[in-house]
Amino acid sequence: MTDPIDDRVEAQTDAPETTQEATESADVELNGFEDFALPEPLLKAISELGFEFCTPIQSVSLPYGLADYDITGQAQTGTGKTAAFLITMLTHMWENPLQETPPNGTPRALILAPTRELALQIEADGKELAKYMDERLMCVVGGMDFQKQRDKLNKRPIDILVATPGRLIDFVNRREIDLGRVETLVIDEADRMLDMGFIPDVRRIVYKTPHKSKRQTLFFSATFNDDVMRLAKSWTLDPEHISITPENVVTDTVEQSFWLVSADRKSTVLAGFLKKAETGRVLIFTNRRDQTHQLTKYLNQHGIVCEALAGDVPQRKRLSTLNSFKEGSLKYVVATDVAGRGIHVDDITHVVNFDLPEDPEDYVHRIGRTGRAGTEGKSISFVSEDDAFNLPPIENFLGKPVDCKQPDY
Repeated sequence: MTDPIDDRVEAQTDAPETTQEATESADVELNGFEDFALPEPLLKAISELGFEFCTPIQSVSLPYGLADYDITGQAQTGTGKTAAFLITMLTHMWENPLQETPPNGTPRALILAPTRELALQIEADGKELAKYMDERLMCVVGGMDFQKQRDKLNKRPIDILVATPGRLIDFVNRREIDLGRVETLVIDEADRMLDMGFIPDVRRIVYKTPHKSKRQTLFFSATFNDDVMRLAKSWTLDPEHISITPENVVTDTVEQSFWLVSADRKSTVLAGFLKKAETGRVLIFTNRRDQTHQLTKYLNQHGIVCEALAGDVPQRKRLSTLNSFKEGSLKYVVATDVAGRGIHVDDITHVVNFDLPEDPEDYVHRIGRTGRAGTEGKSISFVSEDDAFNLPPIENFLGKPVDCKQPDY
């Protein structure tokens, strides 16, 4: 890869002239993918996926990404940022083919994700986009067979590596993976990385890649507090900052309801709602693992078939549950916030907050599982005496008071 500093000088006539400090969804003129002169094989895959127009984050970020600029992007899951960075790196590889075959385990691009589910979803999305291209994608994550992943690494060279931090460090320490040739580094869900305590591992990984002056870095986060901003400044070089306001992304497509329910009646009210209401897939959030399992058991005992998604559920079972949910054979899933980001399941009609989250931003991430890609969805949040302290921060975050009502169930 040529020095990105030089590339930037040459590309400035094609790139936008001003940094996007804050971009409202309504203010963005949505481009078609044809507008970006993408490789024909990539455009063919995009067309087959049914995508014609870019989402706001794609319309704003692609001109910068394709011009080799570093980016810090603020956008929640479900807004299309995964496709934005995958399209960027696939186009770069197409336009800059390698002159010789690299050793196994030396990716040209690295994508770091905080959870196994998100990493696997990024890999799946990447394979769909690269369907007619030669670029090879691979995912290495914890909780899955190490030797099988090792065998795949040693089979032939990889172009794009998607990884969770812990498992990647295992491979790097064993010298199975060399990050010294990474041309594009993506750090996805940086705020979640911070919350989950992964930043020391991520820092070690970043230092194994070329210096930021010799790579392109795309840094995405749903929120940009002081800690996240410090990380972004440390790992990017003169980035363009793009912000798609999360409140607008969610609330325009999600009908939000707040139900006054005493803590001891939550399970009864939920069961009554699920039995009587017309719903499709329903994702139900609790705040703790033990609540997830207790509620799942209660619903199953009352004739409502559901499964749990939480950090202590074995990985094989979690993947099985997600697949059943995606395919529609399972309608109801009870989850902690492990499923709040990065889970791409179409046609979730309802999100139920069995407990109000302590972090108001998690409220937006949760209800963002429905009303995706312009479709309409509904969220129902139970407000009990135990949730009272969590409601005012949510109202402040949404910028308006909410109307709490008595449920009919």
